[in-house]
Amino acid sequence: MSDGDDESAAESDGTAGSDEPTDATPDTLNDRLDGVEADLDAAGTEADLDDVEAILDAVAADLEDTDLPVPDDEDEEDPGEALESRVSDLRDDLEAQRGPYAEDVTDAIESASATLTGTRWTEQGRPEVADAVAAFAGEVDEVLGTDIADDVDADADEDADAEDDGADAPADPETLVETLADAVAVVADADLDPDDDAEAIAALLEATEGLEAGLEDAQEWDDLEVNEQLMAEGFYDVLGHYKDFPPELSALKEWEKRGRVDMILLAKDSLQSEFMQGHCMDALIRMANPDAFEEMHQLAQRRNKKAIKALGRMGAGADEAVETLIEYVDADSDPGLQKVTFRALGEIGSTEATQALADKLEMDNDNVRPYAARALGLIGDTRAIDPLAATLESDGVETVRAAAAWALRQIGTQDALEAAAAYTDERSYLVQHEADLAADALDDGDADADAEAPTA
Repeated sequence: MSDGDDESAAESDGTAGSDEPTDATPDTLNDRLDGVEADLDAAGTEADLDDVEAILDAVAADLEDTDLPVPDDEDEEDPGEALESRVSDLRDDLEAQRGPYAEDVTDAIESASATLTGTRWTEQGRPEVADAVAAFAGEVDEVLGTDIADDVDADADEDADAEDDGADAPADPETLVETLADAVAVVADADLDPDDDAEAIAALLEATEGLEAGLEDAQEWDDLEVNEQLMAEGFYDVLGHYKDFPPELSALKEWEKRGRVDMILLAKDSLQSEFMQGHCMDALIRMANPDAFEEMHQLAQRRNKKAIKALGRMGAGADEAVETLIEYVDADSDPGLQKVTFRALGEIGSTEATQALADKLEMDNDNVRPYAARALGLIGDTRAIDPLAATLESDGVETVRAAAAWALRQIGTQDALEAAAAYTDERSYLVQHEADLAADALDDGDADADAEAPTA
């Protein structure tokens, strides 16, 4: 073929004019884009597409460097904008023509795995999920000549053997996730070429679409109505005849009697009425069971007062919440939050809160200061004796002083009792009463000491 023929061929495949032009115009740029479009239609491999992209990049660069005329009439089409739009459309067409790639397959598998682990499946849905993964693994094995489906089948057989009736027992979720991870690994290891292995990649993508469809069709928890969810979890199983309305309340009371925190939490998460939500939270407060800690702690982090109260009732079982609760000690704009927080910190009993509470013995709110004093008494940290004694001596509010005296009695050391007992002649009845009790405790302590003393 002559040199002239080579030049003609270059023009026909869209490479003509790829060198930087000296006189680019809308017409010449459009001609070059016509060539790019023709090349894109003729491209059959990734290498062809790479060549087309290089030419398109050159045209785009020339377009950017060229000062094109701006039309005087606003209604007249701007040639620069029209060319930029055409370049953008060609880029989209080019990207759409690429692939598919092995990475598209692995991305789809990982997305399906995230769906599997991030979804709560019903009892009916779990075997449906297992079937979808098993079918997918079988298709991967067929395309790539691997054996990842064997692990799913083996695990299902083991589960079936463990069940009395168990022929249809599904593989456990961990095995299913491992199977999908194996699928990602074998696809990556196959080193599939988008040109040479296009059929294999297409078959694998079709298999992933089947997997996604299977997961979509499997029954998940959110597919059920609230009453169906509760029924599926056996929430209503405790009901025989009931007197309370709604029946959920009767079931709630029965589960509380049985100490089933899980069922109370289930009801709280499922029943959205304020009426039932309130009864669920009240039940959790009464139960004072640390099994509810995680959920109550999460609610407490949103300043839910009932959740904070529930944490307090758990006592030392809610020690991990102390750091969160201390953050609310300074919540002066919400006295209600402070009161419930102070009490909860006292009931939990962590000395970590001592200093923060002691600082509140001097706060302005007369109604909140007693809660700080009582919380210190519940904690029992001897470091609180001096600030409580100072409050008892100098605070101008009777209820605050009485709370400080009570707290000193709860601490119960010799120093604490003596500090409280010094006010037996107090004119305030509340303070005097606490002082008398402290004095009695000191006397009882002396009597006990005399009884234990050795005789001569």
